Amino acid sequence: MKILNLRKLKKKDLLVFDLDGTLIRTKSPMDAIMSKLLVRLLAVKKVAIIGGGQYSVFQELFLRRFKCPKELLKKLFLFPTTSTVFYKYKHGWKKIYALPLNKSDVSKIRKAFKDVFKEINYKHPEKTYGQLIENRGTQVSFSVYGQDLVRVLGKKGVKMKERWLRNNFKTKMKIAGLVAKKLPNLEVRAAGFTTIDVTKKGIDKAYGIRQIQKHLKIPISKMFFIGDAIFPGGNDYAVVRTGVDYMPVKNPEEAKKIINVLAKVEK
Repeated sequence: MKILNLRKLKKKDLLVFDLDGTLIRTKSPMDAIMSKLLVRLLAVKKVAIIGGGQYSVFQELFLRRFKCPKELLKKLFLFPTTSTVFYKYKHGWKKIYALPLNKSDVSKIRKAFKDVFKEINYKHPEKTYGQLIENRGTQVSFSVYGQDLVRVLGKKGVKMKERWLRNNFKTKMKIAGLVAKKLPNLEVRAAGFTTIDVTKKGIDKAYGIRQIQKHLKIPISKMFFIGDAIFPGGNDYAVVRTGVDYMPVKNPEEAKKIINVLAKVEK
C-alpha cells in the first residue's frame, strides 16, 4: 500500500469510495469497525460512494449497518449501479437522477451474453444462486454464481467468488471483451470478483466523478478516489482518465487503514 501524502489530503474536500470489495467484502454487510471509521471521516470530510449494486443493495449491505447521526448523512452521497442513479440525504434518502436502460437494450444485452457463452463453450457452475443475468433497471449485470450467492452461503460464498476469480480472471476478461464487441453502443465493464456490468454508453465511474463535480460543485482536483479495481479492465479504472487523485486497495482492511488516517486529517 502506498504512503499517503497528508499535505495533499488536507486540501481534499471529498473522498470517493467504491463499495463492493473496498468498504465491504463482496456482497457482504458492512462491519461495525468500518461504520465507526466512516462516521469519523464524515465529521471532517464529505464522502461519495459509487458501486455496481443497485440502491436496494446499498440499503441492505451499507445503510442498514451504518450508525450515523442524521446531520452527518447530509455529507454522504450515494451513486448506485455505477453512478446511473444518484441519492442524497434530505429528511430521508432522495433520488436526484436515474438513467434507465430501455427494453430493447436489455434484450440485446441478454442475447450478447448468451451468444458469447455459446461461442467460447463457457460452462456455468453446476449450482447457482439467483439470477445469472440481472436487470437492475439502469444496469444489467452477469454474475457467475448468481446474484444471491453470498446472501445464501455467507463467508463460504465470498471465498468461492475469490477462488473463482483467481482461477478464471482471463475468462472473465475474455467474456467482457467479447460482449463489449457485440454491444458497441453500450458500456461493458468487469466488476467485482465474478460480475460483468453493462450500462448506457459513456456511463462508468468516470461519469460518476463528473456527476459529483456537477451536482456537488466540487472540482475534481478537490476529490480523492479509493477502490479495489483500479487496473486496466477493472470497473474503478475509468476514474483515472478524469485526473482525480486515487489510491488502490486490495480489500476493506486496507481501506480501513486509509480511512483511519484520513479521519485524523484536520481541515
